[in-house]
Amino acid sequence: MKKVLFVATVVRLHINLFHLPYIKWFKEHGWQVDVAANNDFKNPEECNIPYCDHFYPTAIQRSPIRKDNLQAIRQLQQLIEKEEYQIIHCHTPMGGVVARIAAAKSRRLGTKVLYTAHGFHFYKGAPLFNWIAYYPVERILSHFTDVLITINREDYKQAKHLKARRVEYVPGVGLDLSKFHEVSDASDVRSTLGLVKNDIFAITVGELIKRKNQITLIRAVAKLGNPHFHLFICGDGVQRETLAAEIKHLGLEEQVHLLGFRKDVYRLCGSADLFLFVSLQEGLPVAVMEAMACGLPVICSDIRGNKELITQEKGGYLVNPTDIDETAQCIRQCLEKPEQMKQMKRYNKEKIKKYRMDVVIDQMAGIYRSVL
Repeated sequence: MKKVLFVATVVRLHINLFHLPYIKWFKEHGWQVDVAANNDFKNPEECNIPYCDHFYPTAIQRSPIRKDNLQAIRQLQQLIEKEEYQIIHCHTPMGGVVARIAAAKSRRLGTKVLYTAHGFHFYKGAPLFNWIAYYPVERILSHFTDVLITINREDYKQAKHLKARRVEYVPGVGLDLSKFHEVSDASDVRSTLGLVKNDIFAITVGELIKRKNQITLIRAVAKLGNPHFHLFICGDGVQRETLAAEIKHLGLEEQVHLLGFRKDVYRLCGSADLFLFVSLQEGLPVAVMEAMACGLPVICSDIRGNKELITQEKGGYLVNPTDIDETAQCIRQCLEKPEQMKQMKRYNKEKIKKYRMDVVIDQMAGIYRSVL
């Protein structure tokens, strides 16, 4: 039986969020499918990966200076030598580093190593430190990569200067558009959130970390000075207390709401008026793609990934992620032009179709077949 190994930093917030359709594809084509990643479930016993034959808890850490990563390399080397995989597909920056080092010997014996870059840390406008710290590592490891897959055009151009045997562009991880249908109980959703008829419902989705930059959105709400404008922030993370303190400091407890991790994001987005997303760095953000599929106008940061998805003044507005005034002004422009917002909804729902799941799976299937 042919065998494939998927490697990433974590299970719950990466493998299970983005890669189950590809794990399923391999399983349906008769492969043994294994996964190596950190078990990030709060209760480790709850860890479940559909279509996976064997899960190997592996101590991969996000920080490159953690000693656990050396242990993870040794773990993977032993696993790879034992199982003799035909394909190893690694994801996330440290998942890609650990897996490609561990697979170096196996690759010389015929294993094909694929790495999907979900957003290089070195990019146009990135801090100099990122280029010094991350570019040389990726350049070295590209020598041990059979296929380097990028999910946005900027990274694709950059990857051409690396040394991977082959570079491919794939438009994201794929979006299952069948999940996105008109919400029949939108008024009930809004009511549950405490909204009344004339309230404006804006939403953002993402881990509460500095990179997602939710603090700029909170300060933009303060600039608006509109008591009917409500921002709901979905997600958990280390910045929760900082954001809560800023909300209290600005007196926005009645307008900005921290919802935590939600499993009903589709219903929330389908009931909202506007999607906000001013992240400082992205590859190709699934959160924005899902908002587009729900037919939401989007105000997002003018950065790699976002600007491939959102067309200025057609699907929404692109803003400087650190400019609070510009963000607030673009929100006002949306609210003052309801007809334009309707056009943006239609535009985004049409544009997102080229990122749909079946298109991406077909492209990835072609890559998998070709390496064998």
